[in-house]
Amino acid sequence: MSNLLARYAASIFWLARYVERAEDLARILDVNETFSRDSRGGQNWRSILQLYADDERFFAANPHASAAEVIHFYTLDAGNPSSIVSSIRAARENARTLRPLISTEMWTQLNIFYNRLRAMTREDLAEPRLARFCSFIKEGCQTHTGITEGTFYRDEGWYFYQLGRSLERADQTTRLLEVKYHLLLPSSQDVGSPFDVSQWNAVLRSAAGFHAFRRLHPSGMTAANVAGFLLLHLPFPRSVHACVHSAAQTLEELREGYALTGGADALEQLHELRAMLRGHTAAAVVQAGLHELLDDVQARLNAVSAGLASDFFGLGHAAAAE
Repeated sequence: MSNLLARYAASIFWLARYVERAEDLARILDVNETFSRDSRGGQNWRSILQLYADDERFFAANPHASAAEVIHFYTLDAGNPSSIVSSIRAARENARTLRPLISTEMWTQLNIFYNRLRAMTREDLAEPRLARFCSFIKEGCQTHTGITEGTFYRDEGWYFYQLGRSLERADQTTRLLEVKYHLLLPSSQDVGSPFDVSQWNAVLRSAAGFHAFRRLHPSGMTAANVAGFLLLHLPFPRSVHACVHSAAQTLEELREGYALTGGADALEQLHELRAMLRGHTAAAVVQAGLHELLDDVQARLNAVSAGLASDFFGLGHAAAAE
């Protein structure tokens, strides 16, 4: 890897991750707002804190996990490093570091996006307006992705960008599934009910996968076929399998194309994860325990990221970025 790219690889990787993280958190908040319309709305919002292991940080400043406070915590709270505004701010700071390598259009869009986000207030987050806010975040992140696709120079840096986006998307898709299956389904009596189906419908729409799912399953909707679609269906670009496959392919091309020795352990872990996903069926996943599989996938993805950080970025930078 060139000296120039060695200096910037971590910033490129984390730029992609932070933008993807903001978009996917908006998706999770959007689908949770749909779930919160039922009688368990308050518990549904607390489930997001549990999902991201943020209970301690949140309750240090807030006595109750009300919808308004949890939404603010994950959107505009600059003191929360997991919030959307913190992710876009971190993406912008990485982009500032990368100014010699990125296009003016890429920098300008991200800068304007951040400033518009920073100008928003709690009034913009009121639950009737939350869907609009989430759409704004998704559109801003997707605009960034489109500009990057169209202008980013195709050298080693491009591969690190793709790696960051694929790994973050895989992780966040597991969390989207976990919101529904592990935390929000209160009893076996709900399985297969209209309430259950409507929730899975919301999960698919949140992942922009409803119409793709219907191409595969023209009628009917079960936990097994929705979970299987978002986990295992390779043609759907937001599925965990598709993201892991993309990350493995990207890392292979990076190592071979630029004669890099680093990343061998991370690549082996990606191959193992891909093989594990290939070996599952949707029905078997749900029957054996979806939550356990999601935890396993998240742990494996963390190990891949740690391996890349050790080989390419330096452990200190990786720790600071996360």
